Amino acid sequence: MSKAAFMKRAHFDVGGKKYTYYPIRSLNRSAQQIDRLPYSIKVLLEAAVRTYDGETVTEDHIRKLTDWTEKRDMNEEVPFKPARILLHDTTGLPAIVDLAAMRETVYRAGGNVAAVNPLIPVDLVVDHSVTVDYFGRSDAMELNEQINMKRNMERFRFLRWAQQSFDHLQVIPPATGIMHQINMEYLSAVAVVKEEKGELLVFPDSLVGTDSHTTMINGLGIVAWGVGGIEAEAAMLGQPLYFVTPEVIGFRLSGRLMEGTTATDLALTITNILREKNVVGKFVEFFGPGVQTMSVADRATIANMAPEYGATMGFFPVDDQTLHYLRLIGRSEEQVSLIEAYYKVQGLFVERGSTVPDYPEVIELDLTTVVSSVAGPKRPQDRVNVTDMKQGFRDSLRLPVEQGGFGLAEEALSKKVAIDHENKEVSVLRNGSVVLAAITSCTNTSNPTVLLMAGLLAKKAVESGLTKPPYVKSSLTPGSQVVTDYLRGSGLLPYLEALGFHIAGYGCATCIGNSGPLPPVVSEAITKHDLTVAGVLSGNRNFEGRVHPQIKANYLASPPLVVAYALAGTVDIDFANEPIGFNSLNEPLFLRDIWPSSEEINSLLAEALHPDLFKERYRNIQESNKMWNQIDVPAGQRFDWEEESTYIQEPPFLSSLSESRQDIVDFKGVRILALLGHSVTTDHLSPSGAIPRESAAGRYLRSRGVGVTDLNSYPSRRGNHHVMIRGALANHRIRNQLVPGSEGGVTTYLPNKEVMTMYDASLAYKKEGVPLFILAGKEYGTGSSRDWAAKGTLLLGVKAVIAESFERIHRSNLVGMGILPLQFLKGESARSLRLDGTETFQTVGLGNDIMPGQLIEVNAVRENGELVCFSVIVRLDNSVDIDYYRHGGIMQKVVRDLLQTSSKEQETKAVKK
Repeated sequence: MSKAAFMKRAHFDVGGKKYTYYPIRSLNRSAQQIDRLPYSIKVLLEAAVRTYDGETVTEDHIRKLTDWTEKRDMNEEVPFKPARILLHDTTGLPAIVDLAAMRETVYRAGGNVAAVNPLIPVDLVVDHSVTVDYFGRSDAMELNEQINMKRNMERFRFLRWAQQSFDHLQVIPPATGIMHQINMEYLSAVAVVKEEKGELLVFPDSLVGTDSHTTMINGLGIVAWGVGGIEAEAAMLGQPLYFVTPEVIGFRLSGRLMEGTTATDLALTITNILREKNVVGKFVEFFGPGVQTMSVADRATIANMAPEYGATMGFFPVDDQTLHYLRLIGRSEEQVSLIEAYYKVQGLFVERGSTVPDYPEVIELDLTTVVSSVAGPKRPQDRVNVTDMKQGFRDSLRLPVEQGGFGLAEEALSKKVAIDHENKEVSVLRNGSVVLAAITSCTNTSNPTVLLMAGLLAKKAVESGLTKPPYVKSSLTPGSQVVTDYLRGSGLLPYLEALGFHIAGYGCATCIGNSGPLPPVVSEAITKHDLTVAGVLSGNRNFEGRVHPQIKANYLASPPLVVAYALAGTVDIDFANEPIGFNSLNEPLFLRDIWPSSEEINSLLAEALHPDLFKERYRNIQESNKMWNQIDVPAGQRFDWEEESTYIQEPPFLSSLSESRQDIVDFKGVRILALLGHSVTTDHLSPSGAIPRESAAGRYLRSRGVGVTDLNSYPSRRGNHHVMIRGALANHRIRNQLVPGSEGGVTTYLPNKEVMTMYDASLAYKKEGVPLFILAGKEYGTGSSRDWAAKGTLLLGVKAVIAESFERIHRSNLVGMGILPLQFLKGESARSLRLDGTETFQTVGLGNDIMPGQLIEVNAVRENGELVCFSVIVRLDNSVDIDYYRHGGIMQKVVRDLLQTSSKEQETKAVKK
């Protein structure tokens, strides 16, 4: 392959216009070799060819992708420069704060402040701030938004400043929708057109996002995945994302979903299958006749949950269904025709007779075998047949905590409590009572089929005389205002409202822990009697402590099942044999009696959805929120940091930046801050819910004059490191084995055996100059792509994490913050080595000559003087990781590069003078 071959351009015409592209089928001696590549690999290949510069993207990188079919186990790194970046406010804001801090550092060093700018388009959607404080009333959305604006004014003011100060940054206002649905309906181009050297260059749309569910857009045939905020910052500033050449698993779907099952049921089934197959770090590409029966909305539901099944992506290539969806959301015929022509000429379009890629492994699923399902009570991969729900929940009550259960004693199982409501109604709470029912999140509120099903179910329930128990807090937080339009247009919204499912806001809300408080009488009963109550939500995450601090059992379900469980008022029910309630004649009514048919749904779909809905909603999106546009915006390229602010502070990550990168050296005299088990999530490491008043963060904020009602949530405070360091490892469900039997962010300060908060212990260790490690089990850092899970860990003084395995994004985030990820050898663990966390550790073998995946030794000295030696894998997976680690993190490298460039420019100017 010669350089001329991969730099060659070709042309095609559409609608009288001439377009240019890089034809990847001409890269090798055989076009058939390119045709055999998975579609996602072809997109990466095109990006490598188009962004080739001989330095960050080389001929060798292009060859690795071209030869993927023959050498797919090469385990070598390739670069990726996405077309754009997608952020939301709680991960995007700290990333933008970091950029503002970089400007400060460059300014203090005498460099060019304006050089700190995104170099590619960045869209930030404000969708993670709204909390469901008000619910079950017609003005809930307006009231919640008023609170949202009041609580988050400092953050929103900063974001408004950033939009006018940074190039290539667009901020989508709050109360507009969820980032992933807005990405589907508004931001996505599918094919990007860019004027270059007088030509119209076309290439595939692609992106990375600072939310793990960025993968939802894979359902539209767009290559994208979630990264940490610090990786996104590097990409914004022109750094390629380097990753090991991915393995691509084929997932063949056949048949068609049976009557009564939904895309949510299919997504939960696939999640369960792929978790067992261990596809962590891999691409999954869906194909087969079953795919052709699925709408793009159904595909997006499955693609969205890639983080839950562990894959980097769950990809559906572009085909006729993609074009149908684009027409539905109001894209012009000219644009759709261009997309079709480009993807076909490039060999990226799936049509009848297309070559099936040469996948190294193929998993198969017959869609007719999918049954109605939920997932829980603690993990999204733990699928439960709805028919088995009653027994499954009862089993979980008895199962020990360490096995994923609740460990209740027999005498506690039948506990029940009568409660009096404000309207004088009396109800009974039991273990399994559903106290929270939320139609929420990007996963399902992008799918009109399941939302209309929920509306139809509500209609039939209301007309039959069914009511919801008064202890159930219900809410509807759609991903787009278009959802409200078609629910209202179809006449179904009033029936959902009759059951308490009023629109409470447009944002992630309950799915990220912004579920708001339970009614006081319910909250008091749960706490006083230690009830194991349940939440049911149409979300994608149900990790412990995430949804609501008082709700221990949380189940993911389709929107119609959320309505069903809200009506039943309990998850301790067998819908097949027990009535969901009683009609107006006091006759038993079963779920099957009110479940909508496919014929009813399809008829409604045809009437309710049309392109004008989307066109109208997105016509003036920037002007849609009057309160947002009235915010007073400061001017200038440098942000005016306010010392008294409790939301935005200049972070300390660059405060002691040295001129050059540091040497890699061994650690000595290390103590353990936390000894953790399996499946430690980023929620455990950096909570996402409300800030408790007696937490370290809550006490700090109150000392700064913040009232209890204004403490807000951890996500809302991610622009203030003083709050976030106090919230690090402070989830109330985290279990640190250094304090046996405990829950919450506490540890044992080993020098004197005193139990204290993680934050206080961190301060004590820092005062003594003692470096810290964390010991953990499998799947460390699973969950959201939350950079503060690494940032907070760093600020606590943690230098390395030794775990049995790491989640992909979090491992990268650790490296990006200068924390060393170390992995136990297969079959070894803290338990097998009898490490209890009280030992003193040191490493042997770290140095500047460290290689990716190298083994080093760790020596642990027990308190009795006994020595334990074991080997670990250095999880710096490529040369770029090593470079970032030597710099102390991505930000440090980028700033040093900018200062070096600025210095060279100044030298050049001086010479010219």
